[in-house]
Amino acid sequence: MMLRRLMAWLAICSALLGNGQVLAEPGVDAGELRLGMVNAQSGPAAGLGQGVRDGVQAYLIRTNAAGGVHGRRLSLLVRDDGYEPRRTADLTRELIGSGSVFALLGYVGTPTSRAAMPAVLEAGVPYLFPFTGAEVLRHPVHPWVFNVRASYFAETEVLANYMTEVLGLRRIALLMQDDSFGETAKSGLAGALHLRGLKLEAEARFLRNSLEIGDAMEHLRGVQPQAIFFVGTYKQLAAAIREARARNMAARFFTVSFVGTDNLIAEAGPLAEDVLISQVVPSPEDVSLPLVRDYRAAMAGSPMGYTSLEGYINAAVLVEALRRAGPQPTRARLVKELSTLDIDLGGFRVTFGPNDHQGSDAVFLTRIEQGKAVPVRIRP
Repeated sequence: MMLRRLMAWLAICSALLGNGQVLAEPGVDAGELRLGMVNAQSGPAAGLGQGVRDGVQAYLIRTNAAGGVHGRRLSLLVRDDGYEPRRTADLTRELIGSGSVFALLGYVGTPTSRAAMPAVLEAGVPYLFPFTGAEVLRHPVHPWVFNVRASYFAETEVLANYMTEVLGLRRIALLMQDDSFGETAKSGLAGALHLRGLKLEAEARFLRNSLEIGDAMEHLRGVQPQAIFFVGTYKQLAAAIREARARNMAARFFTVSFVGTDNLIAEAGPLAEDVLISQVVPSPEDVSLPLVRDYRAAMAGSPMGYTSLEGYINAAVLVEALRRAGPQPTRARLVKELSTLDIDLGGFRVTFGPNDHQGSDAVFLTRIEQGKAVPVRIRP
């Protein structure tokens, strides 16, 4: 009985292959290709995960309305990790183990990405365009991992240049999330300051997802810094600014794109005034760019901002690579196409190479003015 079943199965496989068809990869069938996303849909970092999700979904809806990719509609399976690495790892293993997703897209965070990596690399699943600038996802180059956004090292260089060369600030303190995200940004900032003959005057830390910032700010108050370089999320930065002002600290705040610019403005209100934030995508208000015009049309009726624009860009890059991968996509073919992709999305260029999985090094600088993120010239 078992032998007959085995022979029947081999005959089916042989017939399929003889007809030039390829057995489907996980997450792919005749009418659908499914993508997986695990990020913060709840908790203090929820605005980041929701923004990335909304931008990706907007582009997928647009693509599906035009017939999908090679006749397949694209769908997104979203899971909520609350920005907690243990949950990220568990949910990633579940998605991969279920065989229900072709690739993983739009994870949020450094510690969460680190937690997902073992399962990703073991299974050989494309891990695409995470919302983090961490070096661990860039060096060494991982065959299954691709990044669009510029690195934290690139962002901290731009911010350090502006703090020291343009504003002439010298007493710089660090307020950081106490994990791999904080350590990566700290390393980039310390290196950029060292090149300018400077070092951090003080450092204070807080726990991931915690809003207990008071003790950390009290520690920094002792050195009265001119600038506080913040590494964390929007709710935490809003809390830090409140604590600083309550202690009569006049320091200016600087932070990288991960903070979530639009969420910070909504959370902090007038307290966000004059915060300097580096960005890794163009302004979602810059309608001179075809990319931004398309994005705004696709997002009509939904909140718009830097985070969802990044999600939209990421989905656009993936869809183009899927088109090039042909009507019978495989994970290996997708990676091959990404490795040679060079595309202008309408004012934002993304270029990969076989040994270069970093799609963009662009960094923009903004300052919060009257509830808006206003572009700032980077160089003096």
